[in-house]
Amino acid sequence: MQLRRRNSLMYGLILGAWLLVVGWQVEEHQRVQTAAMNDLRNRSWGIADTLSAEVRALSFRETVFEDRLKPVLDELVASRTNQMTPSPGVISVVLLNSKGEPLVTAGNTNLIPAGILSEGEFWNSDNVTFVNPLWGPTLNSENNTNPVVILPPFPRGNFQTNGLFGTNINSGTNGMMPRDNGRPPDYGRPPDNFRPPDNGRPPENGRPPDFNPRRPGWMRYMSEEQFKTLAAQRELHGLVLCMSTTSLRTVATDDLWLRAMIIFFAAISAIGVGGAWRNLARTSELEIRLVRASELNSHLKEMNLAAAGLAHETRNPLNIIRGMAQMISKSDAPVGLREKARAMVDETDKVTAQLNEFINYSRPREVRRAKIPLNAAVAEVIRALDYDIAEKKIRVENKVEAVSIEADEQLLRQVLFNLLLNATQAVGEGGQIQFTARKNGATGVTLEIRDNGPGVPPEQRQEIFKPYFTTHQKGTGLGLAVVQQIVLAHGWEIQCLANEPQGAVFRISHLKPAVN
Repeated sequence: MQLRRRNSLMYGLILGAWLLVVGWQVEEHQRVQTAAMNDLRNRSWGIADTLSAEVRALSFRETVFEDRLKPVLDELVASRTNQMTPSPGVISVVLLNSKGEPLVTAGNTNLIPAGILSEGEFWNSDNVTFVNPLWGPTLNSENNTNPVVILPPFPRGNFQTNGLFGTNINSGTNGMMPRDNGRPPDYGRPPDNFRPPDNGRPPENGRPPDFNPRRPGWMRYMSEEQFKTLAAQRELHGLVLCMSTTSLRTVATDDLWLRAMIIFFAAISAIGVGGAWRNLARTSELEIRLVRASELNSHLKEMNLAAAGLAHETRNPLNIIRGMAQMISKSDAPVGLREKARAMVDETDKVTAQLNEFINYSRPREVRRAKIPLNAAVAEVIRALDYDIAEKKIRVENKVEAVSIEADEQLLRQVLFNLLLNATQAVGEGGQIQFTARKNGATGVTLEIRDNGPGVPPEQRQEIFKPYFTTHQKGTGLGLAVVQQIVLAHGWEIQCLANEPQGAVFRISHLKPAVN
């Protein structure tokens, strides 16, 4: 019980350690995902700062024209496919006014969720949308914010710039498209359809009363109300940046495979440690059992010696009783008394035979190996039982090859004698017994004793080698037990098999051939 409790505690500790590794890897994977998200977030902030600097570089008096800003955004989105540029992964860019209306857009704006007004992050499976707060403001001397105003394109001309250096893409001029008269456009003139407001005052020096020379271009002629309305509609208040999450998913997938491999190898290690502990526990248990078996074996040896001594000492009184009974059976005593005396002699002989078998079984087996011709040993045993064989008219065949083995001669003859006697008792009158032996290469010899008797049932083929198990009325049950004891002392192996079509086979294998 204590060993089982200790094993359960150890297995629980191993499982707990593995679960700790699993939890650690899950936490590390989440940390890597968070780091990848922060990296993407930092990149979006960097892009926003870069774009803010570009807008400031293109602005004049906190205003910038849309046709100068649009190429910058287009180039930012186009850099998604060019790894040489500093901002790969940008899908779309939208600049918003204070009402959340788009001022300038670039890229695929269909991926941006509809109705985004509040700042924050919106993550999808393939992209992420960052909505930045008020973007790109400056402070004047009164600490009031002056947002950048994105003006629509010039009412006159059709000029395009690359948005970075202010150069004309088509003509190569410094940001100016030549007019029909060969002069650059007069951005200080109002448009043809412009009408100054009628405020009841005559213009001063040919200029409207609300003329403001600090305003850029044609906006100088706007009234203050018109300018505030335009500024309120075109002030830059927000940036929506949609970026691809391909890099995030790649990092997360690679890290997930790494964590899965760590968990897998940790599981293998846990199983290995558990198996090693199980083997160690079994080894310790076997050692304890061996110690107990050794103690029990010592005790059994002492009991065996005591029983053998008791059996030996018992034979002397039995011999006296047998002698006295034999004298009475041959005396002039009444007939009934003499018959009882003869019965006492027969019973005494049976008990003496059992005691002799028990003493023989309990005797220690000391094997003294020698070179023995197996054919000759079989022939001598057949001659020793010639009377019993002739009485039952049994035919015994010696087909053992001319091979010599290493064995104790006396013990080998006792094995052969017991097996032949057992076969003689098993077969009926006119039966057949056969001795065969064959070499199994150069490593061993196999000896078989076959008979055509009733055979041994399969459920009894292991039981017949146990002491005092017998199927014969006159048997003591120790003959085959002695055979197995001698066989094991030599390092051999004995089996009881079926002999087709009838009978039994006793096979002794792993006999060692004698070296010439």
